[in-house]
Amino acid sequence: MKLWPYLGALAPLLLCTGPAMAGQDPPVTIDTHVDIPLAYMHQPRFDAGKDTPLLVDLGKMERGGLNAAFFVIYVEQGPLDAKGYAKAVAQARRKYADIHLLVQRYPQRIRLATTPEQVLANRKDGVLSAMIGIENGYSLGHDLKNLDWAFAQGARYIGLTHVGHNDLCTSSMPTAELGDPPLSDAGLSAFGRQVVERANRLGIMVDMSHSSDACVRDVLKLSKAPVIASHSGAHALVNHPRNLPDDLLRAIAAKGGVVQAVAYKGFLKLDPGRELAEKALQAQVAKRVGDKQYDSEKHDFLPAYVDGMRRIDAAFPLPTLDDYVAQIRHMVDVAGIDHVGLASDFDGGGGIDGWRDASQTRNVTEALRKAGFSDADIAKLWGGNLLRVWRAVEQAADAPAR
Repeated sequence: MKLWPYLGALAPLLLCTGPAMAGQDPPVTIDTHVDIPLAYMHQPRFDAGKDTPLLVDLGKMERGGLNAAFFVIYVEQGPLDAKGYAKAVAQARRKYADIHLLVQRYPQRIRLATTPEQVLANRKDGVLSAMIGIENGYSLGHDLKNLDWAFAQGARYIGLTHVGHNDLCTSSMPTAELGDPPLSDAGLSAFGRQVVERANRLGIMVDMSHSSDACVRDVLKLSKAPVIASHSGAHALVNHPRNLPDDLLRAIAAKGGVVQAVAYKGFLKLDPGRELAEKALQAQVAKRVGDKQYDSEKHDFLPAYVDGMRRIDAAFPLPTLDDYVAQIRHMVDVAGIDHVGLASDFDGGGGIDGWRDASQTRNVTEALRKAGFSDADIAKLWGGNLLRVWRAVEQAADAPAR
């Protein structure tokens, strides 16, 4: 039997029994970005303890060997006014409750993890881990107390922004509909600085995915702890505004952080024809059900949308695991093997040929092996690096981990 490398302060035997592929499963596999719909756990089709149309449910995690996932508190960017903030806070609180409902309903299969040690303990016990991450600090409602509340609910990373500038920092993708100015040297706002400083004190990882380059640079200067990018790609390989340039990959690594390479189609391969086809389908499905515009929360799981995406996949093939591994290899070459991890963005647009849902997670491990990554490297990519950074953020915090 092959012994896996040391993973930090705790080094329990976390070897999987009966792997479903050639080679040993990594000690722990962590996906740092999984989205959930607003109706999560409330509609039978979104009860993650059952077979669902979701790309991540408990059965798919168990079959695929995905041990742990950060389930994401995402809210769409809206107006920076009292009404917009109230809506964002309400939507976020509903999602926190939904994640808690998941672990309360299926305690023998999944537990909430708020520390790296809990992730490893759950793995040793053969139980899945649910962690919580925030995507878009807009959901704080411009109130710093809501970050403390989120920490108490279990949130352990905060993504400062999403698509569209907000009250924390500028986005890598300004939104004309919200009146955003084009990208400039503007980065963190005064409120954004408060959020980063408070996250440092609490022990919440600051997530740079979706942030503008200027915002990333501001955070790297300000933060007293390492930072992460929970789901990002390499700009040098795919010229997309959401992907990080090499200098920022190096800068995040120099800070001791980690960039989680994301298996999202648009960040792995530019395909204008597919983008147009998807936009046309979205408009068509929205119109069919009487809506003025497409809403991923409402429309993505409708049969007309699912069937339409199947046709689009046939006409415009998704990126492959080879494309994904190429990005991982580049990021490792630039930032170092200790500063790269893995993320799917499942149920938020993620899914590629070979890793279409959590049940195919072992395909990623095998693709990494075939590309020449060692077992020690794979252990770092699948969770060792993220756990190291998480511990470092805890150690830099004023408040003890809960």
